[in-house]
Amino acid sequence: MKFAGDHRQGPQTRRLQLRAFEDTDAEAFFRLNSNPQVIRYTGEAPCESIASAREGIRTHPDWPLYGIGRWAVIDKISGEVIGFAGLKCLTDLNEVDLGYRFLPQYWGRGLATEASIACVAYGFDELGLGRIIGITLPQNGASMRVLEKVGMVRQEPILYEGEPAELFVIDRESYGARHNALEGP
Repeated sequence: MKFAGDHRQGPQTRRLQLRAFEDTDAEAFFRLNSNPQVIRYTGEAPCESIASAREGIRTHPDWPLYGIGRWAVIDKISGEVIGFAGLKCLTDLNEVDLGYRFLPQYWGRGLATEASIACVAYGFDELGLGRIIGITLPQNGASMRVLEKVGMVRQEPILYEGEPAELFVIDRESYGARHNALEGP
């Protein structure tokens, strides 16, 4: 699964700009991925240093391999990187996954939902996807609420990377119906 074109510049919303991470984002990437609250439900080890964050940004394979990945989420007012959101190819499932992560001081403001709606729209409108999934741990209620607000529907739980996980799905038809209903006649 490889998407043609340059998708490093992501969508914009009223409050957010999404774009691929750059070397200059290493400190923000480190803050995000070393915060115990942020990575609590990811199953990932914390990022060890700004240098390792910079190396992770430089060598992350998603953009060169697939043409898509998680975008840095920038607050338009402050210009700060406050998290990430975007689409990722899960080759083991042959699916495209919506993911997001924000610094705790930005939780509860609807930013994950705002960014996720933009990512789903991008996936269907720009990439021509047939469906997008979201996977979360069963104990991550906040993430499940975001996926539901985006219009995803909970499916049967799955085992992902050896752990029980909740699977959510939205397809092009459901997205189109939801999008048209929101726009009105």
